[in-house]
Amino acid sequence: MRNRVSQMVALLSGVATASLFVLGMSTAFAQQKPSPADLEKHRTTPGGQYQPSLDVLGEKPVEQPGAKPGDPVLSKAEFDRANQIYFERCAGCHGVLRKGATGKPLTPDLTKKLGYEYLRDFITYGSPGGMPNWGTSGDLKEDEVTLMARYLLNDPAQPPEFGMKEMKETWKVIVPVDKRPTRKQNKLDIDNLFSVTLRDSGEIALIDGKTKKIEHIIMTGYAVHISRMSASGRYLYTIGRDAKINLIDLWMDPPQTVAELKIGSEARSVETSKHKAYEDKLAIAGAYWPPQFVLMDGATLEPLKVVGTRGMTYDTQEYHPEPRVASIVSSHYNPEFVVNVKETGQILMVNYTDIKNLKITSVEAERFLHDGGFDRSGRYFLVAANARDKIAVVDTKEGKLVGVIPSEGKTPHPGRGANFNHPKYGPVWATSHLGDEVISLIGTDPVKNKQYAWKVVQKFDGQGGGSLFIKTHPKSEHLYVDTPLNPDAEISSSVAVFKIKDLTKEKPEFKTLPIGQWSGISEGQRRVVQGEYNQEGTEIWFSVWNSKSQESAIVVVDDKTLTKKAVIRDKRLVTPTGKFNVYNTRKDVY
Repeated sequence: MRNRVSQMVALLSGVATASLFVLGMSTAFAQQKPSPADLEKHRTTPGGQYQPSLDVLGEKPVEQPGAKPGDPVLSKAEFDRANQIYFERCAGCHGVLRKGATGKPLTPDLTKKLGYEYLRDFITYGSPGGMPNWGTSGDLKEDEVTLMARYLLNDPAQPPEFGMKEMKETWKVIVPVDKRPTRKQNKLDIDNLFSVTLRDSGEIALIDGKTKKIEHIIMTGYAVHISRMSASGRYLYTIGRDAKINLIDLWMDPPQTVAELKIGSEARSVETSKHKAYEDKLAIAGAYWPPQFVLMDGATLEPLKVVGTRGMTYDTQEYHPEPRVASIVSSHYNPEFVVNVKETGQILMVNYTDIKNLKITSVEAERFLHDGGFDRSGRYFLVAANARDKIAVVDTKEGKLVGVIPSEGKTPHPGRGANFNHPKYGPVWATSHLGDEVISLIGTDPVKNKQYAWKVVQKFDGQGGGSLFIKTHPKSEHLYVDTPLNPDAEISSSVAVFKIKDLTKEKPEFKTLPIGQWSGISEGQRRVVQGEYNQEGTEIWFSVWNSKSQESAIVVVDDKTLTKKAVIRDKRLVTPTGKFNVYNTRKDVY
């Protein structure tokens, strides 16, 4: 029994978690009704709760592969339901084609060796290593668990491709460039506007940083992942998980979408050109499916060039069929976009001076690249290879890898990270972690503080695992760490704040801010996520994120006194998550 369970662990969770899994699963499988203690061992870890799911692919029509002799027979209705569950719950880790991504492969040659019962039980109980306990958590009903076990014994479905033809069919220029204003028509303080993602309503809210009032609500794609600003600050770009880009003209009265484009079925990243003479000229977006990125006209979103990312992994030189495009940033030193390809571990420096003869420098970094940001100088880009617990550093001036650094924590998720001057180590960049409470500081000054550069110079503990974002500001004396995915409701509804001057201590202490309590909302878990500063750096905004059917809010904290300054409560604030201050976003202030 132990040997067969170990095989299943190696397939679905990875060898590193096998010993933990066997200790719990052998007990759970041996009983008809697992005890509460057994189930507690398989409660999903904070890292496992962060599922970058491919929500919208679940709604796409996909042709059902023909069943092979001996395969479980699924009706069309069963296949469609299982396909939807897989794309919503599983594809983010195991890949659209089930060939493995952050999680292990789930192709039939592997799943059939394990058999139906093992797949069913593993889906039910999960593992301490990060596989969610879909059955015992109640996220999947018993009949859905058994359906998924049967589904995984069949050949994978093939989602539709999305090329230039399909993109052009979605492209809309709602307000032509020559019909747009030649100067700002409204009275908005654009640089201090916040673009706030209203995740489950498919909208963004434009909120005035001074008055704290919602100025406008704009329809966008589903679950906007990020907002990005053009170099001039005039245009706001949003991209939803459904790969729909909205180009919003902030000069108009009121601001409105002037162009739209879909670049695929699932996406996460959009950025604009910032180099001198290319301001506002071009835009780029990267897709999860199909695996590709697209260069566009910055003022109209006309798709100009589609580049696929399928290819070889940097380390084993094996072909990967779906290397997803994660974060993209725009270089301050060269006319280039920095494109992070998750599964192959390649960082692509895409030179946009000549799109017809496109030049791409491929930098071998580390696999499973995700989020990242620049150091304070804007020269060095640091990105988390989250599944390998490392941070890759690229010199965007020279177009070379500086190094790959162990983050010394489990599953780093920095967002854009946090830059500040450490009282002992000089300039540092910080990341928190999904999988544990560790906060790591990496030295970023190879000139005046060469002895500390490109290594973890300090690590200390925050509230716990489940952090998504860490934040500070050049004018701030504080470092904020959220923990929205921690299973403890009290922890997930608060943030930890460290005084930067006190980080010389071996074990720096933090102050806990009860953001959820300050919101005045009593229902739900009130997950507090993603601090974002105003333009002046005097206050920091946090989202109090409840479910769609519950009330959410934004709490504004006075950065100097660490007290509640304001609470934004409005029925239109449906699941607010990411917030992007126009000035800080376009200037890469973090």
